[in-house]
Amino acid sequence: MMRPAADLLIHRPPMLLLEAVLDHGHDGILALARVDPGAWYADGEGAMPAWFGLELMAQAIAAFGGLDKRAQGREPRLGYLLGTRAYACTRPSFPAGCELRIRAKLKYLDDAGLSAFACGITLDGEEVATAILKTFEGE
Repeated sequence: MMRPAADLLIHRPPMLLLEAVLDHGHDGILALARVDPGAWYADGEGAMPAWFGLELMAQAIAAFGGLDKRAQGREPRLGYLLGTRAYACTRPSFPAGCELRIRAKLKYLDDAGLSAFACGITLDGEEVATAILKTFEGE
C-alpha cells in the first residue's frame, strides 16, 4: 500500500518532507523520504542535517494519525509534537539523494490524546536514528 504523503498531511512543499506511506497498521506506520540535494535544508554536499530526523518521524506520526482516524470514519485532528527525551543518530547528516524509511510504532495512547511512539529511520537497511516521540492530538 503506497500512498502519497501529500494526500495524508496538511504539510505542503517545502515543509512536506515525506514522499509516501509504504505500510500502515493498527499500531504503526512505515513511510518513505528521499533527501533532495537541492532542497532548502541541504548543506553544501546536498545532505539533510541529521536533526531533521525528528521532523521526519513527526510527519510519519501525523500520517499514522490521519489514516487511523479515517479508518474509524472520523476526521483527522490537529496534532502536536511535545518532544523527545533522546534522539540518537549515528551520523551527522543523511546523504544527498538517499532513500530513508521512517517507522513509528504506537507505544502509549490515553483518552486525553497523549501518545508516545517508538520511531526509527533506516538507510540502506541499517537503523541510523531512533527516538521516542511524545505527541498530543487536539480537539
